[in-house]
Amino acid sequence: QVQLVESGGGLVQAGGSLRLSCTLSGSIFSINDVTWYRQAPGKQREWVAMLTNAGSTRYADSVKGRFTISIDYGKNPVYLQMNSLKPEDTAVYYCSAYIVVTTTQRGDWYWGQGTPVTVSS
Repeated sequence: QVQLVESGGGLVQAGGSLRLSCTLSGSIFSINDVTWYRQAPGKQREWVAMLTNAGSTRYADSVKGRFTISIDYGKNPVYLQMNSLKPEDTAVYYCSAYIVVTTTQRGDWYWGQGTPVTVSS
């Protein structure tokens, strides 16, 4: 009923920039908090950034000052602008959102399939 699709990943040199997009579709009544996570090879998934329903943003210390989460009017899509990229930012990046479904009026966290980012040194 709800789909999240990430795009924008790829290969970039250290110091470069990428902008990830997360497009939300389906039977969406409302979108509350939106987050980005990442999972590097051999590591656990880690939280990267959050955009709350109130419009506030929060970032992991490892990306603070380099990454920016934002959303277009109408809350679709959600972006993650990544600047000054480092090799340690290499990971698969996932978008997740707390969505209330129109048909059931129930809320839950939904996830995309991820988009890979590789930063070369």
